[in-house]
Amino acid sequence: MTPKSKATIADVARAAGVSTATAGRVLGGYGYTSEEKKEHVLKAAQDLGYRPNALARSLITGKTRTLGVVAGDIQNPFYASVLRGISNVAEANGFGLLITNSDEARAKEVHSVELLAQKQVDGLIVTPSDTRKARHLHNLKAMGMPLVLIDRAVAGLMVDRVATDNIAAAEQAVRHLIAAGHRRIGIVAELVDEESGKLDAFLARAVAGDPIESETLYPSWQRLLGYIRAHRIEGLPVDPRLTLRAGSYSALAAQAVVSRLMTTPGQPTALFTTDGTMSEGAMRALTELKLSIPQDLSLICFDDLDWMSFHRPGITTVAQPRLAMGEAAARMLLERIRGEAFPPRTVLMPAELVERGSVARL
Repeated sequence: MTPKSKATIADVARAAGVSTATAGRVLGGYGYTSEEKKEHVLKAAQDLGYRPNALARSLITGKTRTLGVVAGDIQNPFYASVLRGISNVAEANGFGLLITNSDEARAKEVHSVELLAQKQVDGLIVTPSDTRKARHLHNLKAMGMPLVLIDRAVAGLMVDRVATDNIAAAEQAVRHLIAAGHRRIGIVAELVDEESGKLDAFLARAVAGDPIESETLYPSWQRLLGYIRAHRIEGLPVDPRLTLRAGSYSALAAQAVVSRLMTTPGQPTALFTTDGTMSEGAMRALTELKLSIPQDLSLICFDDLDWMSFHRPGITTVAQPRLAMGEAAARMLLERIRGEAFPPRTVLMPAELVERGSVARL
């Protein structure tokens, strides 16, 4: 036979001298077939230029060999690196990716999860925007969908999770500033929460050393907890006026609160920003106020973004293992898809303090 551009399984079966069912098992990679018949089928498929029909195969096997990902904000460099890590592992294992974006909005996340489930992905990696209820994620688990959370946990949802050890990383960064002689250290964080009085209560409990359930806190709250712990360990008081709450995932909101802080009495000598968005807003404010780093203000940023090494002086940062987080999440998901029955696992990865030139010694 001459090669065809759209050969079917039936064509391959005739050329190999086997049944269509046998050709389907060989080309679909399921069931048992003798080595001799397998060789005949594979040679016929190659000669005919056969390309597998993924939809037909999924109907037979119940698997699409695709992973679904719901990212909080694909424009954010954090998610870009995480997605690269997921892609590396997926590609190496013959899986494709379907990627959606929630914009940190619960309604969009629910829609994304429903869309990916309809596409019959074999498993999901999600950064949950709702860490308290997330009923749609509980429903997925109840349906048996393999699920891995990245960056955040959901209360009561016992599934695999990968995140940075935010508390330890923030504590290390703030203690670095304290070791350099700084005693008035500001922090700017999203601290998104619908309870307007939660920040004051949280500060009071954390400063007193009361137990706080930290696993399901949003990362900015975990990093605030690390900031407070650094002060407690070093025997320094926490000034609530230096705790800046942006209230949203917005560089403009961060710029506004930093501008107010730096134009009122009792200014800090150092600032700790809790992620790339907050860092961008802080830099806008400092540039607008014509303040120099580190002469007028020392700075440590959480998340090591490209511009931080290009800036002069370079910005000291807390570098998250973003690529490794994505790779770990993908490997864990593939294990679940293969039917591994481990108890739910939480992997907290250490961050690295990258010292550059944005911290002055006092």
